[in-house]
Amino acid sequence: MTRKTYQGAINDRERSMKKLVDAVGEVISVKGYQGLTVTNIAKTAGLDRKLIALYFGTVNHLIEIYVKGKDYWLSVASETTELINGNKGENTQSILATILKNQLEYFSASPEMQKLVLWQISERTELMSDVSRDREKMSEIFFALSDIELKGKDIDLRAVSALLVAGIYYLVLHTSSTDSTFCEIDLNSEEGMQRIKNAINLIVDHTYNS
Repeated sequence: MTRKTYQGAINDRERSMKKLVDAVGEVISVKGYQGLTVTNIAKTAGLDRKLIALYFGTVNHLIEIYVKGKDYWLSVASETTELINGNKGENTQSILATILKNQLEYFSASPEMQKLVLWQISERTELMSDVSRDREKMSEIFFALSDIELKGKDIDLRAVSALLVAGIYYLVLHTSSTDSTFCEIDLNSEEGMQRIKNAINLIVDHTYNS
């Protein structure tokens, strides 16, 4: 019988790393991005602060791992790749509508992601600039396909997509910050969510078929 190699140290390291990554989200939820210090993160994780340097090198690298794991556009990169895998510039309309509606659901259900976006637009940091550049790399793949489908049509899909993405961000942030309706739509209700999804379908459909 082959003996199993002892994995205790490895498992302890992985558990500690996960605790530290999760602690970043907890600190953001309680103290905001201004509270992302080595001391606060380590204390929240219940671990020695020296482990941050040991496992991640710097606290910024730790925060980067958390942010990229939570960011919608980066976290769904693999799913988006599956949607467009094998696509040769056909039916990109349904892909775009699906991505946008998923963004609405994900962002609405993630207070941590909401705070990350607020961080991104309120303070210029190299970390958030890197995240934005990575998002753009993913969008390049989709737009290369949509360009094939829309070739010869006077349609600026990038501008329309930009407005829809920004609109989803603002609508969700407004709702979570004020706990009120927006244009008499309650995004906290299933009916309100469905109305926004229907509007996304309508705008995307009109854009592709105008």
